[in-house]
Amino acid sequence: MAVTLLLALYVWQIAGRGIAMVRSGEPVLVAIGLAVLIIPLLVIGLIVREFRLAATVQTMADTLFAEGDLPVDDLPRSPGGRIDRSAADEAFEPRRAAVEAAPDDWRAWYHLAFAYDAAGDRRRARESLRKAAGFYRAKPAPAG
Repeated sequence: MAVTLLLALYVWQIAGRGIAMVRSGEPVLVAIGLAVLIIPLLVIGLIVREFRLAATVQTMADTLFAEGDLPVDDLPRSPGGRIDRSAADEAFEPRRAAVEAAPDDWRAWYHLAFAYDAAGDRRRARESLRKAAGFYRAKPAPAG
């Protein structure tokens, strides 16, 4: 939340500068001001995207918890707290196979994301969570 508040302050400052340039009436400053106003729009869009992902991931976690299928971090660790790489690689394979067997299953992608995270691949973990969230949002609403 602190980073989001700092970004909000940044957006406020940038937007203020952009508006001041547009109000100057000078064609070059108006053009630069309009270009500068794109930055706050991009930042706001990215913040909304991340908060939406976080809310969806939490909802998926709640669903998996209720089903008793939430990923458990039980991999062996070094005395320094690092996950044993060979254990992470071994635990990864069943998760990858589950996604290959059911590529549209949000649960499989969610579990794969946590396997990637345990293996230290944060970029692929985030991509997998985004896929899981997309499939979760696209699933039909429960009847009833």
